[in-house]
Amino acid sequence: MSIPPTPQSRARLVVLVSGGGTNLQALIDAEDFADIDIVAVGADRYGIDGLRRAEAEAIPIFVVPVEDFSSRADWDSALALAIAEHEPDLVVSAGFMKILGDHVLDQFSVINTHPALLPRFPGAHAVADALVAGVAETGCTVHFVDEGVDTGPVIEQRSVLVEAGDDVESLHERIKVVERELLVQVVRQLCRSGWSIEGREVVFS
Repeated sequence: MSIPPTPQSRARLVVLVSGGGTNLQALIDAEDFADIDIVAVGADRYGIDGLRRAEAEAIPIFVVPVEDFSSRADWDSALALAIAEHEPDLVVSAGFMKILGDHVLDQFSVINTHPALLPRFPGAHAVADALVAGVAETGCTVHFVDEGVDTGPVIEQRSVLVEAGDDVESLHERIKVVERELLVQVVRQLCRSGWSIEGREVVFS
C-alpha cells in the first residue's frame, strides 16, 4: 500500500527506460503534474533516446548495465541501490526491457505498461499474438509488477480495435498512443490518491 503525498509534498517518480522513451516523454509533458516530480530516470544501457530526453529536462540519470554483473541477482541488487538513492514513491517501468527481481520488487512499488488486455497475450509478442488469434479488439494495460511476466495486479485497461489490414507495426502504433494516455492517467491517480492491493484488485484510496 502507498500513502499519498501530503498537499505540501510532491510525489517522487523514478522512471526506468530501455529505448526511445516515448512513455517517459508523455509523463514529462503532462500539463497537470505540478505535484508529481520525476526525480530520476534509470536505464540498463547507455546511449538511448530515453536518457537524452531526461537530460534535456535536467532530470538526473543512472545506468546499470546487466553485463557489468556476474549474475542477474547482483544486477538487480545494484539496480535497487541506484533506485533507492532517489527515494521514490513509485517506480514506472516505461519500456524497460528487463525482468525485475526480488531486490527491486521487495523495496518498491513498480508499475508497467503492456500492449494487450492482460491476462490475454502476456510476454514480448503481445501484438503479434493478438493478430494471430484473430481478435476483434486488443488494447493496453497498466499493472503492478510482480515476480511473474505480466502477471501483476491490473490497475487500468483500455481497448483498441483491430482494423482490417492491420499488421504488427500499424496496430502497435495505435496501441502506443492509447498506452501513453493511460499511463499518465494511472500515475496521476496513484500519486494523488494512494492505493491498496486487495487480492488481485487495486483499490484507489
